Amino acid sequence: MAVKIDKKIKGYAVVTAEDKEKAVAGASVAREKIEAELPTADVIQMHERIERPEVLIGSTYKIKSPLVEHAMYVTINDIVLNAGTEHEQRRPFEIFINSKSMEHFQWIVALTRIMSAVFRKGGDVTFLVDEMKAVFDPKGGYFKAGGVYMPSLVAELGMIVEDHLKSIGMMHDPEMSEHQRALIAEKRRAYEERSKKNAEVSVPVHPQREAGGIEGSYPDTYPEDIAVTGDGTSFPPSATMCHKCNTKAIVIMDGCATCLNCGYSKCG
Repeated sequence: MAVKIDKKIKGYAVVTAEDKEKAVAGASVAREKIEAELPTADVIQMHERIERPEVLIGSTYKIKSPLVEHAMYVTINDIVLNAGTEHEQRRPFEIFINSKSMEHFQWIVALTRIMSAVFRKGGDVTFLVDEMKAVFDPKGGYFKAGGVYMPSLVAELGMIVEDHLKSIGMMHDPEMSEHQRALIAEKRRAYEERSKKNAEVSVPVHPQREAGGIEGSYPDTYPEDIAVTGDGTSFPPSATMCHKCNTKAIVIMDGCATCLNCGYSKCG
């Protein structure tokens, strides 16, 4: 690259390789002095050489699946790193699954030992969630309480691990915008108003009275089967599965399939 010199040259010097090495060495020494003067934190990172403490804190979750006769209890214990400092963190250390059902004992023991080894290895263990939730049972899945579809028992274990990692701060839910929340609330309100209007217009008659099998005074209305689904949220019993949030919350509104849980709409 050519450099134009506008001023008169008064002197010059040739930079040798030794001069370059001395300059680099001087810069590194200066950097080390600066780093030595700065305060440092003795941060403990999770790795497989950390020994198990005598006491661990953890949580136990219950799984009641139609695939097994008895409930399964999943316990995840955490280790606390840098306790009492600003760098304090909880990290999963081991996992156990207990149940009266013995038909799954072999693969449960193998799975929990492998998962515990991954936990103790440290680093980013959140990949286990995606791997487990992607396991499908060839015999078909099931709906858990709340109307959420589970493709397999392993997938529900993955969801429990996901919930636990969220509770200790390793994973976070994508935040829903205020516009999305307002849209979902508006859809639910519109559907409820429409349902009330339809109920006022068409009052059902008890089928036995319509057939002449009931004498005397009997109310023309009879109770409809109500299914409460969702975590603290009720969706209509006739709702279908939403492929986006895996919840039975899809209803037909204005001729378009709309999810009352996540706001997904087939019409965009």
